Amino acid sequence: MNANAAVEPLPPLTIGEHTLAVPIIQGGMGVRVSAHKLAAAVGNAGGAGIIATVALSLASKHYKKGKDYYKANIKALIDELQWAREKSPKGIIGANCMVAIRDYEDMVRTSVMHGAQMIISGAGLPLRLPEFAKDNTSCALVPIISSLRAAKLLTKRWHKLYKRIPDALVFEDPNTAGGHLGVDRSQLYGEEHGTDRVVPELAEWSRKEYGDEIPIVTAGGIWDRSDIDRVMAMGAKGVQMASRFICTHECDAADSFKESFIRAKQGDVVIIDSPAGLPGRALKTQFTNDLFRGAEVGHKCFATCLEACRCRDDKDAFCIAEALHLAQQGDMERGLVFTGTNATRHTEIVHVQDIFDEINGAAHTPQ
Repeated sequence: MNANAAVEPLPPLTIGEHTLAVPIIQGGMGVRVSAHKLAAAVGNAGGAGIIATVALSLASKHYKKGKDYYKANIKALIDELQWAREKSPKGIIGANCMVAIRDYEDMVRTSVMHGAQMIISGAGLPLRLPEFAKDNTSCALVPIISSLRAAKLLTKRWHKLYKRIPDALVFEDPNTAGGHLGVDRSQLYGEEHGTDRVVPELAEWSRKEYGDEIPIVTAGGIWDRSDIDRVMAMGAKGVQMASRFICTHECDAADSFKESFIRAKQGDVVIIDSPAGLPGRALKTQFTNDLFRGAEVGHKCFATCLEACRCRDDKDAFCIAEALHLAQQGDMERGLVFTGTNATRHTEIVHVQDIFDEINGAAHTPQ
């Protein structure tokens, strides 16, 4: 990848008390695909590096068996935050905490107590996030939403109950984003949920109602500078990128996980039905092939990690935590690989800094 030093630098982005030199938030990718190595590299490059907190313990020294799961998650998250800070003393390091997990409150409280400067929270509306994060008021709170209606509802509730508003909002386009998607399968690919419709609505609402105090960050389908320029022209102040950082040396997943993206071809991105009750966008693998043909995928619930789970409650589907964990560890036969629609654009393993140099100009990227 050749950095283009002639590229004009993007404007910085202030979220709460923290300013990103480059307005890029690295999306949280679980299980442990975005842990301390990736987060630290993004923080060092001038963006916000985000540790995905879901099921962190599964590849940690703290987890031995099912009953250890929740306590081990706390210990593993503390480790990851500490290691990220050691690798990135001056970078912005945050955590992605999913509302849909049963230890959501613990993950938020642990994050804010152990140095996270930003909490990104989705997979449900984070209506109680300010309550759980109150021990560190300098930690920026950034909900993920899928519509203007959700933004209005959440912001009104936060202001009424907690006398604060979100420090930013991430709009995630379900038509292009990876992983769990915030709409029903029947609603996918509708214009009413797409970036072109929702981002201008959110930007206008933020400007009129809050004087641009709530910057809008766009997620889903963001790959290069042209994508960023396009959404910023609509009113977005920054972007969240996840899949773009998978094929980097610093990504915390196994090499075989990354290589599966380089081998991927057109048509290798599919939609599955998650045990969490949502559609999910994933890379076609042996696991998804088995899933689609109704074969026994062999995963059983072991930690009751989700608030709603067909694997646990209906003895149906598969254990998504285990499937994602197996892929992160390099088992591409039994593992599930979440991704956005840009999965097939990867051609090589690069450094995070290379991506920032390409997007923001080599002469303008913090070192």
